[in-house]
Amino acid sequence: MSKIKPQPGIMDIALYKSGEAKIAGKSEVLKLSANENPYGPSDLAKEAFARTSASLHRYPATDHAGLRAAIAETYGVDGDKIICGVGSDEVLQFITQSFAGPGDEAIYTEHGFSMYPILAMAAGVKPICVAETDRRVDVDAVLAAITAKTRIVFITNPGNPTGTVLSKVELTRLAKGIPESALLVLDGAYVEFDEGFDGGISLVEAHTNVVMTRTFSKAYGLGGLRIGWGYAPREIIDVLNRVRQPFNLSPTQLETAEAAVMDQEWLRKCVDSNTKNREWLVNALRDIDVEVDNSRSNFVLARFSSEDEAANCDAALREDGIIVRRVGGYGFPNGLRITVGDESACRRVVHSIGQFKGDR
Repeated sequence: MSKIKPQPGIMDIALYKSGEAKIAGKSEVLKLSANENPYGPSDLAKEAFARTSASLHRYPATDHAGLRAAIAETYGVDGDKIICGVGSDEVLQFITQSFAGPGDEAIYTEHGFSMYPILAMAAGVKPICVAETDRRVDVDAVLAAITAKTRIVFITNPGNPTGTVLSKVELTRLAKGIPESALLVLDGAYVEFDEGFDGGISLVEAHTNVVMTRTFSKAYGLGGLRIGWGYAPREIIDVLNRVRQPFNLSPTQLETAEAAVMDQEWLRKCVDSNTKNREWLVNALRDIDVEVDNSRSNFVLARFSSEDEAANCDAALREDGIIVRRVGGYGFPNGLRITVGDESACRRVVHSIGQFKGDR
């Protein structure tokens, strides 16, 4: 037997399973399982992507200066306080690797992103799960769970798969309550869909221990390219850049994301469409007796009377060529997370669920 052993915590990690994209025997599948932008990236982003084909033999710039400057201009932030990564996941990995280790603890909430405990265990950190209240982060419960060993508090806002949010008042109270020896990490993968919320930029500016992460995978329609960024005090960014590989993003990723973030007109169209279709989807599901919270993201969490009903509805949807996401691993065995698609997709999924409910 091999004497080579992995680091403590790694073998406790359950492998992450992504949503399916195909159904055996179905040629035309409607995929509503991965919270993808149904309209894809902007034409400017596509053009930038195509242009990079002539320079695939060239190494990228290591400082990501062009993309950081575009993000800074768009969001009114300091480009020197930005770090870019392979999706926001990589930025979250940098944070965990840099600021926590064996003997430390990282807090995440009951229905938070499933990568948080994985990242913690990969660094030998003990993940601490805190219960939510009515599918929302409970600020008091999070603050009560903090100990002298706490180094990171992960908060998904808007939540996934719940779509619920913490208000600015609640986030401010949370930030003020966390000791200076711990980081508050605000994971804002879906921030663009929560209109009027800055994702935590103001909290980063006001505190020395708050980090915000964002992604181009959702609202910007670049999930296939894997590009994300983080915003934090310069002292923290300086640390993160020491563990970031210098060529972690390709010229294709950098230039496409730069074009995407500068095309705010396209983003506005996508967000407006999502808002309209999300409202319709929520109301339509409630009309057929499916429980749904008001979502501030590009998906809704449909809740059924039991795990069996959710499983049977999922099977009925698959029979109709529709893929949604089972979310038992997020604490909702009776739930299905449904991406907000275009109008026809929303009508198709509601019709299918309505048929299922009517047949019972």
